[in-house]
Amino acid sequence: MQKCAALGIKPANQLLAVRLGIQTMQFYRGGKLVRAFAVSSSRHPPSNVKDSLGTPLGLHVIAEKLGHGQPPGMVFKARVPTGRHFREFSEEENHANLITTRILWLRGLEPGVNQGGTVDTHDRYIYIHGTNHEERIGTPQSAGCILLRNLDLVELFEEVRGGDMVWIAE
Repeated sequence: MQKCAALGIKPANQLLAVRLGIQTMQFYRGGKLVRAFAVSSSRHPPSNVKDSLGTPLGLHVIAEKLGHGQPPGMVFKARVPTGRHFREFSEEENHANLITTRILWLRGLEPGVNQGGTVDTHDRYIYIHGTNHEERIGTPQSAGCILLRNLDLVELFEEVRGGDMVWIAE
């Protein structure tokens, strides 16, 4: 709320609060906790800088929701469903963290911190998305994105809207 006031932004009714230190995300509606999720953030230190592969800190908004109606485990390439579940990919292809199920594309709200120039969260393609490595959720493993279990993401996707805020803190 304080950050919104400082930026002159009206707070959204819904908020996702990501805590990197404990690898969790809390979903709040009207200031009340609705649900908590285990997540995985970057295996690199938090960073807002382009090419750092760190999860960006600060206040963000859900800019776009992609993947509605796709089955859990669907793999996305360039934000487009491939038509294939991650189990249909080779072992080598599955070694990487694939973008699965749904995408919540984030946009930073803090100029010079996570918006604009070399620190722009949206231009860095930072998402909340599913993963083909659900067994690792709860430990840092991404290249900057926030990872959720696929069925958790389906549930969350139905509850959040574009414009809902996302606070990412250490």
